[in-house]
Amino acid sequence: MNTPAASLESIPVRQIKGVSAPKEQELHAFGIYTAQDLLNYFPFRYEDYRLRSLTEVKDGEKITIQGVIRGLPMVARFGKGKARITAKTEIDGQLVTAVWFNRMFIKDQLQLGREITLTGKWDAHRMQITVVDSEFPDKGTAKTGTLQPVYSVGGGITQSWMRKTIRQALEQLGPLLQENLPEQLVRKYRLMPRQDAVFHIHHPDDPKDGQGARRRLVYEELFLFQLKLQAYRMMNRRKADGIVHRVDPEIIRQFAASLPFELTDAQKKVVNEILADMRQPFAMNRLLQGDVGAGKTVVAAIALLAAVKAGHQGALMVPTEILAEQHMRSLTRLYEVTGLQTALLTGSVSERKRRDLLAGLQMGLIDVLIGTHALIQDDVIFRSLGLVVTDEQHRFGVNQRSILRRKGPSPDVLTMTATPIPRTLAITAFGDMEVSTIKERPKGRIPIQTHWIKHSMMDRVFGFIRREADAGRQAYVICPLIEESEKLDVQNAIDQFVQLQQQFPDLKVGLLHGRMTTSEKDEIMKAFGDNEVQVLVATTVVEVGVDVPNATLMIIMDAERFGLSQLHQLRGRVGRGSHASFCILVADPKTETGRERMAVMQDTDDGFEVARRDLELRGPGDFFGTKQSGMPDFKLADMAADFAVLEVAREDAAELAAEGDFWTSDTYAGLRAMLAKDQIFQGEQLD
Repeated sequence: MNTPAASLESIPVRQIKGVSAPKEQELHAFGIYTAQDLLNYFPFRYEDYRLRSLTEVKDGEKITIQGVIRGLPMVARFGKGKARITAKTEIDGQLVTAVWFNRMFIKDQLQLGREITLTGKWDAHRMQITVVDSEFPDKGTAKTGTLQPVYSVGGGITQSWMRKTIRQALEQLGPLLQENLPEQLVRKYRLMPRQDAVFHIHHPDDPKDGQGARRRLVYEELFLFQLKLQAYRMMNRRKADGIVHRVDPEIIRQFAASLPFELTDAQKKVVNEILADMRQPFAMNRLLQGDVGAGKTVVAAIALLAAVKAGHQGALMVPTEILAEQHMRSLTRLYEVTGLQTALLTGSVSERKRRDLLAGLQMGLIDVLIGTHALIQDDVIFRSLGLVVTDEQHRFGVNQRSILRRKGPSPDVLTMTATPIPRTLAITAFGDMEVSTIKERPKGRIPIQTHWIKHSMMDRVFGFIRREADAGRQAYVICPLIEESEKLDVQNAIDQFVQLQQQFPDLKVGLLHGRMTTSEKDEIMKAFGDNEVQVLVATTVVEVGVDVPNATLMIIMDAERFGLSQLHQLRGRVGRGSHASFCILVADPKTETGRERMAVMQDTDDGFEVARRDLELRGPGDFFGTKQSGMPDFKLADMAADFAVLEVAREDAAELAAEGDFWTSDTYAGLRAMLAKDQIFQGEQLD
């Protein structure tokens, strides 16, 4: 592989022939500053100007055809300054009417017997083509027979100017486009050379050339991105400044045996992966993903136990107080036989209790600290933080996660999410992490039945609530955020609460929303957990992160207002006990996407399949929210469509980064220069 020339990056776009100072300023608005930026400004589709026969064209299709003018042009005027020109043209031995709108300049060029090429929409019934573009072969044809690139343009930048300027840049600077992929990979996948690929992506001679160029450039984009992540991981492992957690395996086996349930095979597998990482001299950085109710908490508990038994402390950070309290109860119960000391730190902890807690933490009297973002305050100091676990990590900002990580010398990091992420997205958004997945469900779990009904069928919903309540079970009713106003949101829940109280005077109906105090929320959640409340009306301002096995009915009002992953999360709040459970989506979606969401929810209760469909519907940028996820902005690659290429590129990048030659050989000097430019060698955590 040649060392990539830096010259394209250093050549201002103004130096390309035809780019004036005003045009240069307009190009800056598109993020185009250098010759390299211009050549990497790829078209998003192509206009097909290849000649076709009338016999192979369907009605309403856009076509390019060639013929001879057989009738004098006729002009019909309508409206102010508007005109319609028609001319009979012989094409494939048939007379066709060619129609131009508001192009009076064409009239004098439409001479009898003259050859003409027409591009436009074909009307088979009228034997008519509405012309959008026309050319005369006797003047020299520019577009006929080609695929023309279509760019995102605007302002003073037109399609024709952009096409002409990029072609000029290719002629002027094309030779500077040097290969940036290792020669063995170009050969292995029979990739088009880079110079050819950039030329053909802008000017494909035929669809095959365009496909070959895209294939090459998509692989290049994904490979270079993955190489950054893999190189960072190798650098991290080379530093070997992590904590080596040495734990007697018998301690882990005894703890697992003390649990009131048997670990699933999937849980055992990910526990082994995590413990293997914790024994290494480099800091672990692992993502644990699993569907709602898949048993991630007990896996985290084992990892935290290992850190403590190795002489260190653990921290578990979650996004809400309700979730923190739930984890506190769960871990306290699980650790009864171990003697581990757990503590809870949230914004609601009193000042006096907080002081005592922080003193105990600094002295090492607290083994595992559970809490919200209160954990990242400056005065929270650990004696020896060995493992950081973050739950629903995408709910925290990048800075919040890194602050907690810096509270130890180089702690192991385990991030958990109950939002199943398609593997394609996981290895991209979290490419510098190892990914562990729990797909198996705990034994005895009964699949949740999901039904979509319209608002007009609410009587059936009331009947469902009555049936479950009479059987001694409970229901959630979730109200959406109707507008970006907490007041309106609460009012929506209050209206539903009042209606249900009137509908079921003999049942206890509870209300939970974001404007309640923490103690009020705790009180209502405890009452629901103890079955003193049979129906809980809640807004989405509050994380309904409570495990109530007796709750068997989840009703989601105006369900079309939620994303697929959120709907699946809410559904996962039921189906946690031994009784059959149901999710009722009440929705009258007006859009195709809304209807598709409802259909997906009815089709599957597999969170990974839901996530895959969500990715297709929403695209990767919106899957987590781009700001939080650090998702790259690819020029050509598409996460949903190019998943197979992504996985191959990741394997190739990992293999290359693991080779000693990569770090020393002149062959890879260009790639190392790229990594240095992106500050991969600065030792900062990629987040």
